[in-house]
Amino acid sequence: MKESGSRKQGAPSPCAACKLLRRRCAQDCVFAPYFPADEPQKFANVHKVFGASNVNKMLQELPEHQRGDAVSSMVYEANARVRDPVYGCVGAISSLQQQIDLLQTQLALAQAEVVHLRVRQTASFSNHGLSPASPSNSGSPSSKFMGSQARPIFDMDMMVDHPSLGLGESMWSC
Repeated sequence: MKESGSRKQGAPSPCAACKLLRRRCAQDCVFAPYFPADEPQKFANVHKVFGASNVNKMLQELPEHQRGDAVSSMVYEANARVRDPVYGCVGAISSLQQQIDLLQTQLALAQAEVVHLRVRQTASFSNHGLSPASPSNSGSPSSKFMGSQARPIFDMDMMVDHPSLGLGESMWSC
């Protein structure tokens, strides 16, 4: 947290809390180390959600080494409540969880499609008596136009051989 560097002996500048509350900022102000004068919106949101009296009580009850974390949590929750007054942080967490679920579903579908394509490719090679390294399956134009059967758009006609990827290993594993 920023310490109150703008509070000088002789001409003390009030912290954001005291400025908003329109009171004199004492030398031992509990708000000053956590709500500097150059960040007025930080305290304004916390004050709007929790109230200055409650924030003061919470900070007074905590040991000094825990106050910075408590203020960070209050600021985060207050900002979330300003954006979403009903759900606050829970709404943000729920939204992120839904995104994770959607992305996991998309990942599973992509992995299943990769497996499906590999199985089709292996079956195609075994049906034609070709191995993946066979020169007649090089992907050349002449090999593509041999035979009169129609091929699907996404049919794979060559195999990517990469030493770090095995057939049973997923390309997108975490």
